[in-house]
Amino acid sequence: MDITPTHNTVPLCNGDFRSLAEALDYAASGRTGYNFYDGRGRLATVLPYSQLRSEAQKLAAKLLATGAEPGGRVAVIADTHPDFMRVFYACQYAGLVPVPLPATMFLGGRDAYVGQIRRLLCDCQAAIAMSPAGFLPFLLEAAEGLELLFVGQIADLDGVDASQVKIASAPRCETAYLQYTSGSTRYPRGVIITQKAVMHNLSSIIRVGIKVQDGDRCMSWLPFYHDMGLVGMVLAPMASQMSVDYLNTRDFAMRPRLWLNLISQNQSTISFGPPFGYELCVRRIREPEVGRFNLACWRVAGIGAEIIRPEPLRQFARILNSCGFDSRAFMPCYGMAECSLAVSFMPLGHGLWVDKVKGGDFTDLNREFLPVVDNAVEDGEQINSFVVCGCPLPGYEVEIRDDQGNVLPERHCGSLFVRGDSVMEGYFGKEEETREVLSADGWLDTGDMAYMLDGNLVITGRQKDLIIINGRNIWPQDLEFIAEQQPEVRTGDASAFSINGRDGSEKAVLVVQCRGLDVNAYSDLAHRLHGLVKKEMGIECLVELVPRNTLPRTTSGKLSRSGARSGFMARHTGSKASLSETLYSFPEISAQAI
Repeated sequence: MDITPTHNTVPLCNGDFRSLAEALDYAASGRTGYNFYDGRGRLATVLPYSQLRSEAQKLAAKLLATGAEPGGRVAVIADTHPDFMRVFYACQYAGLVPVPLPATMFLGGRDAYVGQIRRLLCDCQAAIAMSPAGFLPFLLEAAEGLELLFVGQIADLDGVDASQVKIASAPRCETAYLQYTSGSTRYPRGVIITQKAVMHNLSSIIRVGIKVQDGDRCMSWLPFYHDMGLVGMVLAPMASQMSVDYLNTRDFAMRPRLWLNLISQNQSTISFGPPFGYELCVRRIREPEVGRFNLACWRVAGIGAEIIRPEPLRQFARILNSCGFDSRAFMPCYGMAECSLAVSFMPLGHGLWVDKVKGGDFTDLNREFLPVVDNAVEDGEQINSFVVCGCPLPGYEVEIRDDQGNVLPERHCGSLFVRGDSVMEGYFGKEEETREVLSADGWLDTGDMAYMLDGNLVITGRQKDLIIINGRNIWPQDLEFIAEQQPEVRTGDASAFSINGRDGSEKAVLVVQCRGLDVNAYSDLAHRLHGLVKKEMGIECLVELVPRNTLPRTTSGKLSRSGARSGFMARHTGSKASLSETLYSFPEISAQAI
């Protein structure tokens, strides 16, 4: 077979379907589909939507033949592999509920990964568990002893007789899938996403957010188990009959230039990534390499999934300007798994809109963020820069509230609440956790802090990550940013959080990964950071230097502050009392040798 990337050949649709199965029926009428590339940037597999539909329907019958009932959960390791697509869409036709599971092993290694998968299998009460061949040994170990109808890969179902199984034409289950969150402050929870919710969100993304055009093409390295990777780069292209070129997340991390190579090679027009993806490219790109790219085609360079800092993106645009990248392609956005995916988008072609505000001591969530006008700043006056994330999509109601539940006016920071058709039904099997964030009348407490600016959302941080010292709210991102400005520290190598002191008050901790410094350099960096935090934030902060690869990350690649805190506690003490006595005074702490 001649493997050739699939292309758009017929007019696009706006994504208005009743279900994901109905959307795939439409997509299968064209000649577009999913393309998978290997770690050297070579095309490995082509999966047209027409072929995917046929294979998914056959697999759907086999899944039902195992005895699975409509609504049963099918856990699937979401590696960047065609088998994930086959299983996910087979569930749509069978009326089963796919549950994408992470396909990344972090520092804990095999045992930690197997334990994580086992917990998720139990949490979602999976009836079936499936995996591509490469992850099958981990899945088999994780599922050992669990009462599942089937555990294995697609090939293991070849002998199942499904001749008597009939696939219904209408959706048989209102739930489209479970999306496990990768929140950095809690254990992941399974978000229940209905067909109605995801289809409404997809329609808004396609029509209003990225405004899909005839001839558009996507490129992605985002993991399929993350909401931006799944909804944004798997489901949205399918529902609008676009082709997508995929690179495994691990391959991107090792060779980030492949992202730009494939966009240039296939003239992709749409690609999204979290800020650290753009920053990784900046660190790895060499000046002589820029000439090999042709990025004038890239009209939507989406940015989301974490707080967006403008300077690394400006640097990305400066470096790639000569090969046709237009900074106006930057499209900041905001979303979360609990809202299917997207909540807001900046308008196409607008680029970055940075709001500079006065002051750095945001102790009152009801404080007005005064803008810096004409760059007029008094001596010693601190300013902060926030990237505007655009207007909420149609169908959303948005409110910024204070801690009493009162709605705040524009430019006043508070807790972000949203309501709309794309909001989750709840967390699977967790009624209490659902009630904590989702009110009876449909308002979702996002857990994020924000303010409104001319009808646009400006995200400032996570409320639940706040460090509160002497009544002051300290954002961990601010401490991390101070560390990352030091020449010895890379972006993403710092994590800030709080621990309880012996008097019950919170103490700030800044854990910083270091690379290749001698003992004197460690001490210099630790004391320098302590001084900078005290000078810029006005607080005492314990600074700990650790070897690289110490800081844990969530399944989506974001730093896990709760994991960093747990690691810190485990490294230093087995009891809170001894930690209080020995570690709270900075002069008593020496930087760890690496």
